[in-house]
Amino acid sequence: MKAGSRWTSVTGSTEVLVVRPPKQAVAVFCGGAPMVPAGSVATEGAAPGADPLLLGKRYTDAESGLQLLCTRGGPGPVEVDGRPVTRQDAKPLPASD
Repeated sequence: MKAGSRWTSVTGSTEVLVVRPPKQAVAVFCGGAPMVPAGSVATEGAAPGADPLLLGKRYTDAESGLQLLCTRGGPGPVEVDGRPVTRQDAKPLPASD
């Protein structure tokens, strides 16, 4: 996985962009199936998962350093080597008193 590469789920419409690549090789899964490079395979329809990915949100895996940006929302969950990714919240702006 390289920064800027796009990955898509084979079980739904979920698509992500790699913002920060992992420190080592990892396996990324969405909905229980491996994610593949975007455009390499047609996706199947799937019912929304328990943890859908939200468009425009960043997701991280602290152990590997992987950071993903959701470019097309859809069913999840996304897992890295069996660990679920966590949504990264926006940093609060400083007070302007």
